[in-house]
Amino acid sequence: MSHDKYFDLHITGIGYLNRAREVSPKRGQPFVAVAVNALFGQASAVQRTRFDCRVVGREATEIVRRHMESINDRGRKVLVGFKLGDLYPETFTYKSGDKEGQTGVSLKARLLRIDWVKIDGETVYQREQLAQEGQAGEGTEAQGSDQPAPGGQADPAEVRLSKDDPDFEAKKARLKERGYRFDARDKVWRRPEAA
Repeated sequence: MSHDKYFDLHITGIGYLNRAREVSPKRGQPFVAVAVNALFGQASAVQRTRFDCRVVGREATEIVRRHMESINDRGRKVLVGFKLGDLYPETFTYKSGDKEGQTGVSLKARLLRIDWVKIDGETVYQREQLAQEGQAGEGTEAQGSDQPAPGGQADPAEVRLSKDDPDFEAKKARLKERGYRFDARDKVWRRPEAA
C-alpha cells in the first residue's frame, strides 16, 4: 500500500474580509468564497495583498456564512486572523477601465481556518485552541478563553469548547459562571449581550 506524501504551503496573517458569496458552479458542488485583504509591513505604512479564496474549512465556512452581511457591508470592518493554503496565481484580462485589454494577476488560495473575528473592533469569535493556549497580543489578536482576557480586555462574544478536552467540564462551569449560554445550533458559548 502506497502512502502519498504532501508538502504544505500555508500563509497565516491578519486581514479584512470582503466580497463573501455563495458560488454555484455549473459543474461541481456549491461553495463559499471570500476575498481576504491581508495586512503586512509597518503599522504606520501598512500594505495589503488581496487573496481570492475558496472557503474549505468547516468552521471557517460557518463563520463566513454567519457574518456574511457584515462582511459585505462597506460601512463595517471585519478583521480576522486567518490561515490560507494552496496559493496559486491566475491571470485575467481587464474588460474595462484604464487597464482595459491588459493582463492582470489574481492570487487564489483556500481559506482553511479563521482564528478570530473582530467586527468594528469588537471580538465576536475566538477559536478555542488559541484561547486555551493563552496567546495574546497585537500579532495574533487571540483573546478570550474560558479565563479572563489578558490585560483586562473584554471577554470574547463567542467561545467554542471541545468535548475531547480533558478540562471540558471545568471550562464549561467557568463559562456558565461568567454568564455565557450555549447555542446548540452554532455549537458555541455566547455572552448574553452577544446572543
